[in-house]
Amino acid sequence: MFDLLLLFQTVALEEEGTQKTQSLLDIILSSGTMGIIIVIVMIALFVVAAYIFFERLLTIKQAGRIDESFMNNIRANVLSGNINGAKALCQNTDSPIARMVEKGILRIGKPLKDIDAAIENVGNLEVFKLERSLPTLASIAGIAPMIGFFGTVTGMISAFYEMATQENVTPSVLASGIYQALLTTAFGLFIGIFAFAGYNLLVANVQKVVYKMERNTVDFMDLLQEPSA
Repeated sequence: MFDLLLLFQTVALEEEGTQKTQSLLDIILSSGTMGIIIVIVMIALFVVAAYIFFERLLTIKQAGRIDESFMNNIRANVLSGNINGAKALCQNTDSPIARMVEKGILRIGKPLKDIDAAIENVGNLEVFKLERSLPTLASIAGIAPMIGFFGTVTGMISAFYEMATQENVTPSVLASGIYQALLTTAFGLFIGIFAFAGYNLLVANVQKVVYKMERNTVDFMDLLQEPSA
């Protein structure tokens, strides 16, 4: 009989715990007006950060892809005097490297120093385009935790205010402020970590593309000196 009663008590406790289980949405709605506003702001920041990260990642990956035979075909066309063929090959290849080489081809006949400067200018523009929106991602990485900590402070202020003004202080009275403090901190740190890691990953990928651009620029400048060798 004792075992049976113990079993009933266990089941009752489990059912009571299940009834008290709250979803994330319930917790957010329980965090008060200020907590809801801060969470909405941080969700918006997360959407912006995620969009920038994936859009830039795809763009940078695409910029770094180039057929290994590209420079060989450019070399063959230039050495055979088929400048128009080399130019057409660059125009049909959508990559920063192709646009830099095309600018160099258009300057063939001018001093090598001028050709190198023209290619470098195009390269700087291409790098600028690759790095577009990265400062925004870096800003979100810094701003999101700060907004989260702001929510933490306002949540604790709310909790202590309720504690000071209520005669009968119960956990439910303090729940709104504590929910706000913990939720905003968690959201802020999560978004900050995501944005910070995403920013550094994108910067590393940009550096890889820049290396490929510089390597192919050197190959092209060496190519222009071959006929006179």
